[in-house]
Amino acid sequence: MEGMQMRVGVDIGGTNLRVALVEGTKIIDEYRCHADFSEICRTHTPSAAWQRIVDLTMDAIHKVLRPGVASIGIGFPGFIDPNRGAIFSSPNLPGLNEVDLAGDLKKALAHPVIVENDANAAAFGEYKMCPQPTSSLIYIGLGTGVGGGLILDDILITGEHGFAMEIGHLIIEPHGRLCGCGNRGCLEQYASASGVCISYTEMTGRRISAEEIAKLAQQDDGAAKDAFRLAGEKLAQALAHVLKVIDVRNVIVGGGMSRSWFLMQESFQHRLAQDITPVLRDRVVIRLSESHDHAGVVGAAALSALYTNNSIGAVVDKLE
Repeated sequence: MEGMQMRVGVDIGGTNLRVALVEGTKIIDEYRCHADFSEICRTHTPSAAWQRIVDLTMDAIHKVLRPGVASIGIGFPGFIDPNRGAIFSSPNLPGLNEVDLAGDLKKALAHPVIVENDANAAAFGEYKMCPQPTSSLIYIGLGTGVGGGLILDDILITGEHGFAMEIGHLIIEPHGRLCGCGNRGCLEQYASASGVCISYTEMTGRRISAEEIAKLAQQDDGAAKDAFRLAGEKLAQALAHVLKVIDVRNVIVGGGMSRSWFLMQESFQHRLAQDITPVLRDRVVIRLSESHDHAGVVGAAALSALYTNNSIGAVVDKLE
């Protein structure tokens, strides 16, 4: 069966790299490492940063690559051209414009390679791995940035230009913080790990990691608690508007920042109840991902099967 061939799934984040050998939704082998691509892009020229990213990704793929692998799928944080699979730009990886990760890796690895937005890949993975099968879901990935993906009536919605469900770039604070996309007040400047860090720095003048802020919040540090409270509030504000446009029951929250969900949950639920259309109250189910960080690699691997068997240029693809 086609879906049971071995494939490699890659999940690239701002600070982490995950690679897995996948058969269906089963992880056969896995490799994870800390790879601060955001820092690489900030401290290198664009061409040097890109070469470093390609080299690190290729080395990681080799850790799990075996004879018989049919294709390689990569989830990458950024705006992806649906026709070529090239990366237009990546707000959280500055300087990467019009780069072709699929093309560069295909030449080096001699395997079919596809690249999709990382949140779309994760949404697809959640759809495939959902313990209670569903035909529609919204996925929100909280990490270095905020990503979104949509499965609607068993169809992955990527949009006419490939940029659908960029929930992290909904403007929730007019004239707010400058975002890597070029606009101001985007959600991910408040609800991502980076956003929590900015909030805490604005309140205290201290620059520490989101993990350290989460620990302080658990120790009843007021500024740390307020940074996560603001993250939850802003996320709910954005999601309420998305749900008014896309009436979906199931919302899954994943990504590294979701481990701190308990610090955001109260403010999130309070703001969502305020902003959501009243008729939808109590009809939307918000839950944390149960994929153990595997949705991205499983989804990327599965999409490589879908896209290599069909046209990458298909903007809305029927899922298998």
